[in-house]
Amino acid sequence: MISLLLAIIYLAFISLGLPDSLLGAAWPAMYQEFSVPISYAGGISMIIAAGTVVSSLQCDRLTKKMGTGKVTAISVLTTAIALLGFSTSRSFIALCLWAVPYGLGAGCVDASLNNYVALHYASRHMSWLHCMWGVGASLGPCIMGYALADGQSWNMGYRYISILQFGLTAILLFALPLWKGRKADERNAGNDESSRSRPIPLVQILGIPGAKEVMVAFFCYCALEQTTGLWASSYLVLQWGITSEIAARFASLFFIGITVGRAFSGFLTLKLNDVQMIRLGQGIIVLGISLLLLPFGRGIALFGLILIGLGCAPIYPSIIHSTPTRFGADRSQAMIGVQMASAYVGTCLMPPIFGLIAGHISIFLFPIFLLLVLVLMVVMHEKLLKKTRE
Repeated sequence: MISLLLAIIYLAFISLGLPDSLLGAAWPAMYQEFSVPISYAGGISMIIAAGTVVSSLQCDRLTKKMGTGKVTAISVLTTAIALLGFSTSRSFIALCLWAVPYGLGAGCVDASLNNYVALHYASRHMSWLHCMWGVGASLGPCIMGYALADGQSWNMGYRYISILQFGLTAILLFALPLWKGRKADERNAGNDESSRSRPIPLVQILGIPGAKEVMVAFFCYCALEQTTGLWASSYLVLQWGITSEIAARFASLFFIGITVGRAFSGFLTLKLNDVQMIRLGQGIIVLGISLLLLPFGRGIALFGLILIGLGCAPIYPSIIHSTPTRFGADRSQAMIGVQMASAYVGTCLMPPIFGLIAGHISIFLFPIFLLLVLVLMVVMHEKLLKKTRE
């Protein structure tokens, strides 16, 4: 029963990843059709991220009321409907409108599932489950790339992903009975019954030692990951002069790097703790960004994208998995919800900011921008370690 539930959670993580990389892969074709500046991708990304911030902040309340199973099924269904709306859009305004449910569907399920896994499973499962997110994120650009290469429009790429999401929603709905009996476990993570029954106010969360630091670290991580995912394809087109179809496929190498890295991270966690995994990932990202800066041609740049993905692999799941230990199991759902919200603020602000930089200065600054964000993440994580102890 538990192993079947774990398989369902794996599928849910795949569904989380499927739409995350679509916009970056499709945008080189989309912005020309809509006759808008290339930087407008940041606006859509901002709307999606804003929706995830709102739903992440409500996650503690919704999960305590409905349980993780129902929250997951409803959220995936919302995302499927939004993707279908994207596939029918004929204007930039329509994309912006559909981006609202797109974001609302992603935030709550992300925070709820991450907390559930952090509470109930070992660190290796967190890495492998996020590897499943990478599977979905890698498949997204591949599906979009094949749709474009086959002479179809970007709309069909979104439609294919929407169909897959509807299928996953059906599986999640049929699997709801598996969560029965586990809902109580989510409510009984702490020791004080009265504190468990009420959502923790944001002001109280911000007063927890290390909370601000982990929020900024999450902000930086998602800023780095999403900026890379959104702009890598455009960087390859504008900096290296390759076609949008090929760039969409090559940009998936970043997500493939995350996927492969998280598969191996699951085994590394048997030897390394969460802090060591995070520092290892940060070091690999530095190497990947350095390769993007070197003027040695397309092949080196592509390898740099893979390394950035490999470096990103252990950071997100390791920080999430350490949350119940660092901040207490009774506060983990609220804490992870705020962390997710902070991460999505990074997703909301930083890719559009780089879009403005690319549009008004040069997209060549792409790796330099990533390096600056990485430095801030490292500083905040080290401060977090000083304020909290595992």
